[in-house]
Amino acid sequence: MSTSDTKADLVVVANRLAVDRVVAADGSISWRSSPGGLVTALEPVMRANEGAWIGWHGAPDEDLEPFVENGLTLVPVPLQAEEVEDYYEGFSNSTLWPLYHDVVAPPSYHRRWWDAYVRVNQRFADRAAEVAEDGAVVWVQDYQLQLVPKMLRAMRPDLRIGFFLHIPFPPTELFQQLPWRRQILEGLLGADLIGFQARGGAQNFVRLVRQHVGDKTHRETVYLPDGRVVTAGTFPISIDAAELEELAKLPETIERAQQIRADLGDPEHLLLGVDRLDYTKGLRQRLRAIGELFREGTLTLADTAFIQVATPSRERVREYKVLRDDIDMLVGRLNGDLGAIGRPPITYLHSSFPKSEMAALYSAADVMLVTPLRDGMNLVAKEYVACRTHDTGALVLSEFAGAAKELTQAHLVNPYDINGLKSAITSALDTDLREHRRRMRAMRKQVFEHDIASWAGRFLDELRQVKPAHSTHPHPASSP
Repeated sequence: MSTSDTKADLVVVANRLAVDRVVAADGSISWRSSPGGLVTALEPVMRANEGAWIGWHGAPDEDLEPFVENGLTLVPVPLQAEEVEDYYEGFSNSTLWPLYHDVVAPPSYHRRWWDAYVRVNQRFADRAAEVAEDGAVVWVQDYQLQLVPKMLRAMRPDLRIGFFLHIPFPPTELFQQLPWRRQILEGLLGADLIGFQARGGAQNFVRLVRQHVGDKTHRETVYLPDGRVVTAGTFPISIDAAELEELAKLPETIERAQQIRADLGDPEHLLLGVDRLDYTKGLRQRLRAIGELFREGTLTLADTAFIQVATPSRERVREYKVLRDDIDMLVGRLNGDLGAIGRPPITYLHSSFPKSEMAALYSAADVMLVTPLRDGMNLVAKEYVACRTHDTGALVLSEFAGAAKELTQAHLVNPYDINGLKSAITSALDTDLREHRRRMRAMRKQVFEHDIASWAGRFLDELRQVKPAHSTHPHPASSP
């Protein structure tokens, strides 16, 4: 199948394809669906609409033809090894990622990285232009592809183009650091509908457009000189809550949860953290708080265990290598200072686990610690809630995670405040069962009523209602 033979009424454009390559022992290659929630949400919609998914397949210096896997049309975009280094590891994850996460780590600005970002975005846009049917809906995903909407609009003005940013969008004072700030804003304005995790992100975007592009705005709407209207909307992403709940109810999951607690010596209290190994996740602060609680005797080895899962992430990026070394040393120091034979205060797992094991961990834990310094949403918080089938358990949640806007019954905390974090953990442990259940029921209601399918459906419904690009609209005066 060639790109010219592939046409679709619904096109998703993402940095990665919806599948991962699997190489068997005999060298044969197959593909399996990626485990992410986005793929889960969009697969049935795309099959119903004979959609196509455009993305990089994960291997550099390899050009693959479009193919069909499990009923889904997949269109690979090739990347050279140097482009992976400059576009992905460089501009996307060493410039945009730290900038958009409140400069938790200092961003780096290199013109070579920017040039690669422009070149790769154009390649994605070219593929989308080739694949999309007349009047098709194209949904572009995330910070790696912020130039694609404008590029695609220039080639295919007939399309309805949506964009969703999965990470936070920074305030004016931070975004203005970016040497290519206007180009990014204009790139996004190629979309008809731009989705953000939180209303603050949409407001930041509109304010920046007014200041640096000069287009007229009113609330969360931008009016372009050519008559097009761009809407900046709020669409907090979610999970497949029902699937996780069913997984948590399986006898083998329940048995595995019991085994996890038994392996830890059947502690009275089991605390859990699950994060990508990323400097935005607040791991240093969390470990410091846990260490102090053990050192002070508020937590004891006799009755409390803490598991920290840190999934490997971007291990070729320098800041992530430094972070891994720091966390390894911190965990080793705390376990050496505070542990006993067979009873370390922290069980640290630098690995990724299948969904079944994660459901067992969520089911086993009495208190879930989700304390990022900044996060667009953080789906781990929602996954934990979905797995608490008996309405028990407590969630300690950073107020700087997007999930805090929805899971208001969590024990909310400022992760920079170590004493406050310690108090929140203690409060979660001391709360009585009746209060635990009241809080958890409210959070479960929120997660199940606003799941990943409703998120995707709401965005696509709004995008399909966009008027044709040639429609004109009056320009109201800009609002402050």
